[in-house]
Amino acid sequence: MSDLPLQCKNLKEQVEFILQLLQQEASLQSHDVTSVQTSLGKAISPKFEIVFAGAFSAGKSMLINALLERELLYSAEGHATGTECKIEYAEVNKERVVLTFLSEVEIREQATSLCQLLKFKEGININKVEVIDLLHQGCEAIIQQEGGENKSERAKQAKALILLLDGYVANRERIHTVNNATYSMEQFNFSNLKEAAGYARRGSNSAVLKRIEYYCHHPLLQDGNVIIDTPGIDAPVQKDAQLTYAKIQHPDTSAVVCVLKSASAGDMTKEETELLETMRGNGGIRDRVFYIFNRIDETWYNNQLRQRLDDLINGQFRDTTRVYKTSALLGFYGSQIKQTSVQDRFGLDSIFVNRNGETPQFINEFLRYCISGKLSGSNFSIYVDNNSPIQNYVRILNEQGTPLINQLIQDSGIEGFRTAITRYLTEEKRPLLFKNLANDLEDVCIKLKKHYQFIQRELDSQPREIEAMKAQELQRLNQQLQQVGNDFRQHITEEVNNVVNNACDAFEDDFRQLQLRMTHRLDELLHTFSVSNAYRRATLTHPRNATAPLIAILVEAFYYLANQLEDILVESSREVIANLT
Repeated sequence: MSDLPLQCKNLKEQVEFILQLLQQEASLQSHDVTSVQTSLGKAISPKFEIVFAGAFSAGKSMLINALLERELLYSAEGHATGTECKIEYAEVNKERVVLTFLSEVEIREQATSLCQLLKFKEGININKVEVIDLLHQGCEAIIQQEGGENKSERAKQAKALILLLDGYVANRERIHTVNNATYSMEQFNFSNLKEAAGYARRGSNSAVLKRIEYYCHHPLLQDGNVIIDTPGIDAPVQKDAQLTYAKIQHPDTSAVVCVLKSASAGDMTKEETELLETMRGNGGIRDRVFYIFNRIDETWYNNQLRQRLDDLINGQFRDTTRVYKTSALLGFYGSQIKQTSVQDRFGLDSIFVNRNGETPQFINEFLRYCISGKLSGSNFSIYVDNNSPIQNYVRILNEQGTPLINQLIQDSGIEGFRTAITRYLTEEKRPLLFKNLANDLEDVCIKLKKHYQFIQRELDSQPREIEAMKAQELQRLNQQLQQVGNDFRQHITEEVNNVVNNACDAFEDDFRQLQLRMTHRLDELLHTFSVSNAYRRATLTHPRNATAPLIAILVEAFYYLANQLEDILVESSREVIANLT
């Protein structure tokens, strides 16, 4: 994004200082600051990534083309690519494109996956011409059986495989076996963005491109805004779909344009519901989501579809104001043919050239719009005769001119969406990012304030004179020592009571062990007792007497037994006391 306001130059340091204050307080360290860090990152990030996500047939690429009023991205109904397109700002004379190709390994994986879906033989070798020819024939047969390349999922998968193989053959020298090769547009000898975009939009080329980076001049891309087009969430190749979910969950993603096809399908698909749930799990997105119900023109011709869409919006999207109904196809080509005239047959000789003789889809939808009744309340008098669609197209525009084109663009809803997202990105984005950061910081600051106020009250309640402070501290120390003494006395009392009341299992075990040792020692002494030894000790005690009476012998025997048992008692008692403490 552009330079921050002067008062926010040191925003990162200021916020981190507040978070450091929070971490310095032990009682506040458990506070979760993830949301603050995320909001700070968004507020100071030089880029603001806006991801367009939705089903592969929802019209994401066409919506981006309509938004920028430039045909940059490849868009064809029913064709899903795994290409991630990134569009960033560039000065007028510095527009460029960077192309990154899939590796041969990745192309082979995609081809194998599509072959499995189409029930073709597995283990194909895409480097053999005869294998590619056989796959072409099989795919063409499926498309013919299904009645057209857009008539069924199977037909769309067959068309995707054809484009993948054609792209591989056409760009074989640029594709590396394992690595993703990257080329600038100068390496393709493209002189401008239009030529490079034309190459990248070609279906077969788009099928083998992993990533396209556009750098183009458009005011919507200023201030670091980056538009990212992702693969369809229901792409035939599951790996491609996962790229979108990964991008939605990536911390760099700041906003999402969710392109839904409920207008043409009548309800949300399982994948679209999962997409909305995934978005809610990314704290970096928050409420920065634009819900686009594309292909709104389908509801002009079907009252039941229109009612189901209204019920869906009123039921599931009533809490958001960022809901838009668009027809990207009509809006984009409406803005393009506005620059044409009858001289080039309103774009047939310029915009729609090289269509291989097929009637452009826009012309069919334009004629359908003219006779749908959408213009019944207007001043336009339009009819479609039996001539070819192209002849009717040229005649109607020649008769009605710019007013009809303006009405078409207005009815497409593109202008409303462009105005809303432009206003958000140029006027509302930065203030709202700072507001989010301020809201997240508010809780942190309130907790710090209350904590500091509590400390201040504690300090204010304390004396300020030295002698008084000493007296207060001595009083506090006296109270603490008294409490320690009381606690110790209570502890000793409890321990003694446990011993006296036989409630101390450890003491009881030690005491029983002491009894056993005393008993065993007494048995040993009795077993080894000698009367002659006792007599000898008695005579030694009274050397003047030649003999000792029986009573003296018994006394010596008792002394001997008592002294031996005393030794065991002392030793065992020491062990009991040691274990007790």
